[in-house]
Amino acid sequence: MSSKGRVLVAMSGGVDSSVAAVMLKEKGYEVIGITMKTWDYSRVGGKSDKETGCCTLESMNDARQIAVKHGFKHFIVDIRDEFGGWVIDRFVEDYMTGHTPNPCVLCNTHIKWAALLKRADNLGCDYIATGHYANVREENGRHVISRGLDPSKDQSYALWGVKQKHLARTIFPLGEYEKTEIRQMAEDFGLTKVATKPDSYEICFVPDDDYRRFLKDRVEGLEEKVSGGKIVDQEGNVVGEHEGYPFYTIGQRRGLDLAMGIPVYVTDINPETNVITIGEKKDLISTTCKAREINLIKYDRIPEKEMEITGAIRYNDAGTIGYVTQTDEDEIEVTFPTGREAITPGQAVVCYEGNDVVAGGWIKKVNVDMETLKAV
Repeated sequence: MSSKGRVLVAMSGGVDSSVAAVMLKEKGYEVIGITMKTWDYSRVGGKSDKETGCCTLESMNDARQIAVKHGFKHFIVDIRDEFGGWVIDRFVEDYMTGHTPNPCVLCNTHIKWAALLKRADNLGCDYIATGHYANVREENGRHVISRGLDPSKDQSYALWGVKQKHLARTIFPLGEYEKTEIRQMAEDFGLTKVATKPDSYEICFVPDDDYRRFLKDRVEGLEEKVSGGKIVDQEGNVVGEHEGYPFYTIGQRRGLDLAMGIPVYVTDINPETNVITIGEKKDLISTTCKAREINLIKYDRIPEKEMEITGAIRYNDAGTIGYVTQTDEDEIEVTFPTGREAITPGQAVVCYEGNDVVAGGWIKKVNVDMETLKAV
């Protein structure tokens, strides 16, 4: 075995994970590549003329060919049942309860890391590695996630749910690099086929990027159940009808088909009454949210009653100054004195101290505190 240890690298067949695997091999690790099949078109539908993204035969072959060329083992494992139960079912459930889900965080938290470590143990691996743009270090007995060097590609937001025992064995080889450097490394390593692969932005198991179609396929008779719902304004006046509450998200503007004379947005979704509330941009502003199913990263408990943090409420959100309070063992409350637009139940709020992730949780409740806004 190499002096640096054996590492199991998650390989999707894309440029990031491919470079991560070869980079670790070049640094002296004994690398084993693994590609996890999480879904297939026969189960999720939406098959397009050209299959793209992970879990396609082409992507798996790309990963395997890279492993063969660079002299390390590669395996494909089927985790469709594990993935479907946690991620796809929760995705549908969130939309059906009027929330907007974040399946990538769910996958990282409940599926990817657990599945990787299970296979790592079976293969005698000391570590696991992924192509995420993030960093992890040990400090004061804790394993701390921090932002990746490239702010446009930083993926620390999607990693807040990874448990300490999993982070202890995790390597992020790409955390100190810009995306442009990684593409150049791919060329230098001879990974010509993947070097120019475009980044994938759609949800992996919704390959046509049409989540409405996906929900209709998964929930029998959905259109009949939810069509014809009312759209109301801030005063409760009916101003129109909509196609069904699961097909809308907080902050949405397009697809409302309303002639209001001013831009209007979805400000509230009530799944029990199938009513959507609209308002102006100012009506999207909230100051406080409560999050549950939390995961503490930098500290084993929030160290101050009101700790100043930078709070991110969605992926690629640079964040806004706020304060976090741990209100229970499994709940935090985050306050943004200047307000935030479209804080959305179902998404995650992630709290940073500098570049370090302090904690994260699933947003469950959103409040508008007008007194807080007036005081700013």
